[in-house]
Amino acid sequence: MRSFILIAGLLLLFAVEFLRVYFIMPFPGSQHKDTLQFAYWLSNNIRWMRIVLVLVIAMPVITTLSTSIRWKRIVLFIVLIFYGVVFFLFNFRLQADKMFYQPSHKTLATPEENKIALDKLVIGVVINGDARAYPIQLIGYHHQVKDTVGNTPAIITYCTVCRTGRVYSPTVDGRLETFRLVGMDHFNAMFEDATTKSWWQQATGVAVAGPLKGATLKEFPSQQLTLGAWLRLYPSSLIMQPDSLYKKDYDDLADFDKGTVKSSLEKRDSASWQNKSWVIGIQHEGVSKAYDWNALVKEKVLEDSVAGLPVLFVLEKDTATFHAWNRRVDSTVLNFEKNISNETFRDKNTGSVWNMDGTCVDGNLKGKILRPVQAYQEFWHSWKTFHPNTTR
Repeated sequence: MRSFILIAGLLLLFAVEFLRVYFIMPFPGSQHKDTLQFAYWLSNNIRWMRIVLVLVIAMPVITTLSTSIRWKRIVLFIVLIFYGVVFFLFNFRLQADKMFYQPSHKTLATPEENKIALDKLVIGVVINGDARAYPIQLIGYHHQVKDTVGNTPAIITYCTVCRTGRVYSPTVDGRLETFRLVGMDHFNAMFEDATTKSWWQQATGVAVAGPLKGATLKEFPSQQLTLGAWLRLYPSSLIMQPDSLYKKDYDDLADFDKGTVKSSLEKRDSASWQNKSWVIGIQHEGVSKAYDWNALVKEKVLEDSVAGLPVLFVLEKDTATFHAWNRRVDSTVLNFEKNISNETFRDKNTGSVWNMDGTCVDGNLKGKILRPVQAYQEFWHSWKTFHPNTTR
């Protein structure tokens, strides 16, 4: 019986340490099942479970080390050392926030001081007239960057495994909250708030576990495009610069923009509608729809309507910057044709010419401006997971 209690207790000790991390990190098979609630329970109860299990095995361990034959003492000693190593790794090395750190020195530069290449993708955000750009290569490593934009607190988030960029308000129930990267669920990053220890999904801003389950963070409109295209729109924008402490981590994501990064979790499927294929997703009035990135590259201009919203997608000549606009101008829904040049396109209704800022520059509608629609470029597996009723 003593041996049984000792072996069972040790196995359970190893199991709770491993499973607590396994379910919220991208280990083989860990991200495909709906295990989030169990993972949350385990994470919040592991301390007392450790204490109980240690108390259960304490006497068998003491007895074995003091009275058993030499080889059994050696084996038990090795097992205990191994548990110590496992405990250290799973609590101080393999935790998400021990692998991906916040910038130690966050620097935002003017366009004149900027050192980021103009062809790099950024997440751009404007709040109260304050425009800022955050290179995906940088925030892809950090996962979240805290900032104040237009005198408004914001967290700029990115998950490279889902290719999802979102900007949220960190205010929860009227208080400014602090978040840490806690892991992932269904390959999407999760953050834990410091006050209630609830877990928040990066792709949706929804609390998926904990006391605030079901709550949603306010999202600020944002746009993914090249830095050059962003600065054309906002020439006075500030641009986040690299933190020299994380140069190697940034270098590992140097090819992420183009989808040619070496990591199988982050590398693009060039074919359409595969798990890692790029799509553009929009949601309107509770209706979600995804559009094939390859189709946009081929056609340059795509039109559709989603839940009564007439939408237009246009791809710029850099084949990286895309725009999503409402096709309704005043009371008329416009139809558009392919680019008539690298910088302009034309509506069929009036023959007016529009530039890549969504402004009509020639024709009967000159001076009119298309209203932007929030749209995201991300992996197909991410969009369909977090928008299960999406069409395409």
